[in-house]
Order: sequence, then C-alpha cells, then structure tokens
Amino acid sequence: MTKDVYVEESYPAELVASDKATSAKVVQATAAFEAALASSTAKTKKAATEEAGNEIKSKFGMDVMTIGQAVSAAQADELRQNPNVIVMGEDVGLYGGAYQATRGLLTEFGAGRVIDTAISEAAVAGAAVGAALRGMRPVAEIMYVDFVTIAMDQLVHVGAYNRYMFGGKAKVPMVLRTEGGVGRCIAAHHSESLEAWLMHPPGLYVVMPSTPYDAKGLLKAAIRSDNPVAFIEHKATYGQLGPVPEGDYIIPLGVADIKRPGNDATIVSYSRMAMWSLEAAKILAEKHGIDAEVIDLRTLKPMDIETVAESVRKTGRLITVSEGFCTCGAGREVTGRYMEYEFSDGSHGFDYLDAAPVNLAAADVPPPMSEPLEIASIPSVEQIAEAVKKVVGV
Repeated sequence: MTKDVYVEESYPAELVASDKATSAKVVQATAAFEAALASSTAKTKKAATEEAGNEIKSKFGMDVMTIGQAVSAAQADELRQNPNVIVMGEDVGLYGGAYQATRGLLTEFGAGRVIDTAISEAAVAGAAVGAALRGMRPVAEIMYVDFVTIAMDQLVHVGAYNRYMFGGKAKVPMVLRTEGGVGRCIAAHHSESLEAWLMHPPGLYVVMPSTPYDAKGLLKAAIRSDNPVAFIEHKATYGQLGPVPEGDYIIPLGVADIKRPGNDATIVSYSRMAMWSLEAAKILAEKHGIDAEVIDLRTLKPMDIETVAESVRKTGRLITVSEGFCTCGAGREVTGRYMEYEFSDGSHGFDYLDAAPVNLAAADVPPPMSEPLEIASIPSVEQIAEAVKKVVGV
C-alpha cells in the first residue's frame, strides 16, 4: 500500500556528520560576527557589516550574506551545475523576485532558463509539474504562500500524487519556492503560515530554513531531490545576515539541527521562530539559570522526530514554537509524534515527560494588518521564555 509514495532517498552518514560539524562552526562564526558588529566603530551600518564580514572571512573562511542572497546563490549554483534546472515564476526574471531572491539570475542564465510567468499560481505549479515529469528540475516561485491555495490541485493531485498513481513509473523532481509569515503588515491574504496544509498530503516534502547557511544548503538539496519539495522562506528574514561556507555543499533533508544544546527543556521550532527561540534561550540562561536546548527542525516533512525524542528524553520537557495557526498545526504534530515515539528499549516518549507539553503558535485569527495586533497574534521571545520558565518550575 505504501510503495512508491516517495522516491526513496538517503544520505551518507559522512554527509550528516559533516553538516553537524559545519553547523556548529557556523554557530561560532555567527556569534563572532554579531560581536564584531556590536563593537564596530564604523560610521555606517553598511561599513560595519563589511568590516565584520571581512573578519569572519579571515577567521572562519565563510562569507557573510543575507538569507535572500543565500537563496539566490543556491539557485545560481544549481543552474550552473545542471542544465536541466530552470527557475520560473511571477517577476523572477527582470525584477529579480518580489524579495530579490532571484536577483541576477536572468542576466547570467537568460530568459530560456529564468522564466517570467503570468500571474497564475495554478499555471506556475502545473507547468513545474509537467516540466519535472519530462526530466527538467524546475524551481517554481509563488510569491506568497497564501496563494499556494490556488495551486493546490496542481501541486498535490498532479504533482505529489503522480508517482504513486502511476505505480512508481514517474518522478516529479520540482521545488515550489514560496514565503510566508507576518512582519510586514500586509494583512491576512499575504501573511499566513500554511506549512501545516502542505505537511498534510503524502508525496510532498516541506522545508523551512532559519539561517543563510540552512537556506543555501537546504535549497540545493531540495533542487537535487527526486521528490517534489515545498520550500518556504520567511518574508521577514530575507535581510537576516549570517555566515555561509564557501564551496559546494548541501544539507540533508529530514535532519534536524540542534542549534543550542541544553539540559533543562527542549524547544522545538523552525524558520524565524527558531531564531526567536534562541533569543529566548539566551535570556533564560543569563537571567534565570535555565539551560534550554533549541532544535531547528529545518525539514518538517520528512520530520526528524528521533532528534526531538532523544532531546526530550534528556530534558523531560517539550515546548513547540510555530508561527502557523494553532489548530492542527506543526507543533501539534511534533508533540503527537513524540508521545507515540518508541525507543529501542520499548519505552515511549510519554514516559519521559516531567511536565505537560506546551504548544506555542499563532492565535486562531487571520493575520491582522495592524502592526501591534500582528505582533500580538504570534508567539514572542518573552512568551517563549515564560513558557519554559513555567514548565521548569521557576
């Protein structure tokens, strides 16, 4: 019954280990970059950033770039390496993408491989599915995740289900890039976080990066995957700076990243909320003596529940943080899968909990346009910290 839902994919153990080592080095480089930026005496922010970036380049051999630049660089790398890779979507060419995440690609690769499309999300998704079935590797952009709703028939029924419905005779190696989340006060039709919708149907991968390093490595892996991948960026993070290793690298899909080790509680998140969780963990450590572990899922489907389970087995406490709606959201899925997780000794996740799991997510309201209400509708750094304090008993 379950045969041929996905193309079976695996990664060498050496690649997984390399990613863990590199990720740890990126964390060190990020801390060094932030410290250099804070201590800079440069007269402008741009000059301070360049100065701090040069320091990181010298010490760590990494370039400092934004998430937007990392996304563009990942696509450029894959376009150069594989002639079957194409980029398509509304304004991806001449304009360089609504958030400049395809900037410069048209100039280098031309209109035959960086294709501006009509304003029809269903057409973009359907054309990507068709191109993938014929041997191309399309990276299709839908400007806002809200409009994936218009493309769901093509993405799910024609794309995600195709391999299964044809008995494993087809592959659909496509990436649907889009962005979500609040942060720009552009109201409910342009501010949703609909990753849970995309996690629901079988046959589709769902990836959400939180740093420039993750964005580049995960997108390159997604483009090389033989499965259809929904790749969701956060609109408020395109300008987020961070170190990115030189050279060609990918980050294995389906492998979570422990962004901060800890012993007192486990915070599980992804995308921008992973960064906010790290901020909360810093406050908890400095002001309350609480040592929180922060896990960035990176890939929501397939989900690395093993890393989550081993962490909660150690800490006894689980807090999930998501910008998606609370009802039937990603956090609920993490908690449910942890509760039923079976360890090698036959015990289950539930056996190791010292407190009830906490699910922090967006309020059950359409994203408001008002900035104060928009901010209030999603978990804050302070709310994350307070939730951890409560379960720890401080």
